[in-house]
Amino acid sequence: MSGGVDSSTTAALLKEQGHEVIGITMQIWDYSRFTAPDGQLFGSCCSLDDVYDARRVAEAIGIPFYVVNFEADFQSQVIDPFCNEYFAGRTPNPCVLCNQKLKFERLLQRAHELEADALATGHYARIVAGPAGFELRKGLDPAKDQSYFLFTLSPQQLGSVLFPLGDMTKEEVRAHAARFALPVAEKSESQDICFVPDGDYVRFLEEERGSGHKDGAILHVSGKEVGRHRGTYRYTIGQRRGLGIAWPHPLYVVRIDAERHEVIVGEEEFLQVSSLLLRNLSWTLPAPVAPLRANCRIRYRHHEAPALLTPNADGSLLVTFDQPQTGVTPGQAAVFYDGDRVLGGGWIQ
Repeated sequence: MSGGVDSSTTAALLKEQGHEVIGITMQIWDYSRFTAPDGQLFGSCCSLDDVYDARRVAEAIGIPFYVVNFEADFQSQVIDPFCNEYFAGRTPNPCVLCNQKLKFERLLQRAHELEADALATGHYARIVAGPAGFELRKGLDPAKDQSYFLFTLSPQQLGSVLFPLGDMTKEEVRAHAARFALPVAEKSESQDICFVPDGDYVRFLEEERGSGHKDGAILHVSGKEVGRHRGTYRYTIGQRRGLGIAWPHPLYVVRIDAERHEVIVGEEEFLQVSSLLLRNLSWTLPAPVAPLRANCRIRYRHHEAPALLTPNADGSLLVTFDQPQTGVTPGQAAVFYDGDRVLGGGWIQ
């Protein structure tokens, strides 16, 4: 229970269906460490206010409630990799890691310790019993589908997880919340990374690691120096704004070389990529040993693109698109689909 309307409604629906429900909230981030430039504390997903809201919901629907402190795990499993990736010239996706390492490893383990039969969350995704076992599928509401963030779920984990909202729209969920008179029925959604509540990830990185001496050159793909920067971690692939470069045509960040402290920019056509390499793969079906066709999503809001997946002997995977794609970003996840079924995914190199 994150304190939001989705997980709160999940708990209330399961209680209504006759299940014995226990509410658990992860305390993962100490917001006293973070203040805005004007000195005001920020609130976001998983803040102390959210913990309080989750407790109020549990009391309202009459279920036991626990808070588990995973701050150390969150630091080592999510925050540290987040910082490491940016300073290595990549753009991380902390929400996938939080789901993988915290929710569906540590929290699922805690649920088993409490002798729970399953861990239920408010994700908009579905788990379907297929001929070869449980399958992960998209949520029915395309505007809310969160299956992209869940590709690391193993077949074994899928057997111990419930997504009661997977068949619903957000409007239907809010209607249920109002029907249950939940105190968070009208609560707005958190859109930012929970530990960067003001959206200023550069400031967060510098507070965590310091800015140091990381300035360098901005180079055009032709090799010409066209500007200077104050840290490669300030940039991500596809970025156009904030470059401060006078050029006849719009320029975009097309590559980042953190070791050489270089940001490479080029015209829009240089963002086109025909293939990519993935490592650290996860599969919801047996890992393929031969080339496989699937649709590939290279970021959360990306429209899936047909591709050929070719396994390599070293465990990596080559993804070759039928048509070049724009904005392939090292550090992001690429997720494979067969229709609405999630086949697996990996991390873009």
